[in-house]
Amino acid sequence: MRTLSRIFASSRPWPAAEPAGGRRWAKYVAIARPDHWFKNVFMLPGTVVAALLIRVPLERFAGRLALGLLSACLIASANYVINEWLDAEFDRFHPVKRNRPSVAGGLEPEAVYAEYGLLLAAGLALAWLISPFFFASASLLGVMGVLYNVRPFRSKDRVYLDVLSESVNNPIRLLLGWFVVSDWPLPPSSLLMAYWMGGAFLMGVKRYSEYRFLEDVETAGLYRRSFRFYTEETLLISSFFYALCASFFLGVFLVKYRIELLLSLPLLACMFAWYLWLGMKPDSPAQRPEHLYRETSFISFVALVVVVMAALLFVDIPSLRWFLNNSFISAP
Repeated sequence: MRTLSRIFASSRPWPAAEPAGGRRWAKYVAIARPDHWFKNVFMLPGTVVAALLIRVPLERFAGRLALGLLSACLIASANYVINEWLDAEFDRFHPVKRNRPSVAGGLEPEAVYAEYGLLLAAGLALAWLISPFFFASASLLGVMGVLYNVRPFRSKDRVYLDVLSESVNNPIRLLLGWFVVSDWPLPPSSLLMAYWMGGAFLMGVKRYSEYRFLEDVETAGLYRRSFRFYTEETLLISSFFYALCASFFLGVFLVKYRIELLLSLPLLACMFAWYLWLGMKPDSPAQRPEHLYRETSFISFVALVVVVMAALLFVDIPSLRWFLNNSFISAP
């Protein structure tokens, strides 16, 4: 644990503030961000798709899925712990995040590193109980937390790489969900890329909304170093690029594996556009995805998209397959 403390201490040059009041244990729970655990729902499509493609009953894997979700939540919390601790010197420039326990004080470095190590070890131990492939994917989730937060890597400080390295957790979660069901074959690469680029779109819009919220460019650069190189225009253009890539790879996957799901693409496009609109609102909810449940209209629409896609999994439309497989223009 002392070795772990020395590694991360070099990544946090700004000293902790004096201890603040309140229950200290609650502050350690807060930096683990259990309210962010809902993000691990992105494992579920991997489990569902694997069960459908391999043609096995999903009920057989309910226990493994519950164990896998808990494993992913614990590892994600380990990443959040070290994220908050190492970001304290930057979060003090954010009007909202400066109130976080890591900035306000009252946390002991040894306790933070112990919490990180215990959460990571517990998550990996549960992952090992599922399968070696699940364990490897869970380990990758932990490694990305280090690459994203810890110097000298700290990819979150590098323009564009900050979005791409954070959003890569999406395809990792897809892998986790997939390996609940099967170790082989591996998930389709088109689905993994669609998941990655879809996550990059969400992160790009989040960066855009944060950048607009901070208003002052100098303050934005002190809070997040990559903001020194971004502008509103580049953030919007990059988000548009990620959305196009996600749509392309998703289309490739659907045409190859379940062509009926192509009918859901207009709804998915509306969902992407709606989320971008939310990102443009003052004090946008896109800055805090864990609070998106307050956008009841948007959440209702997302639920509708999920229901439509679920229905299309069980509806065969032979005429659609015939139409797309027959060309009306013969090649010379």
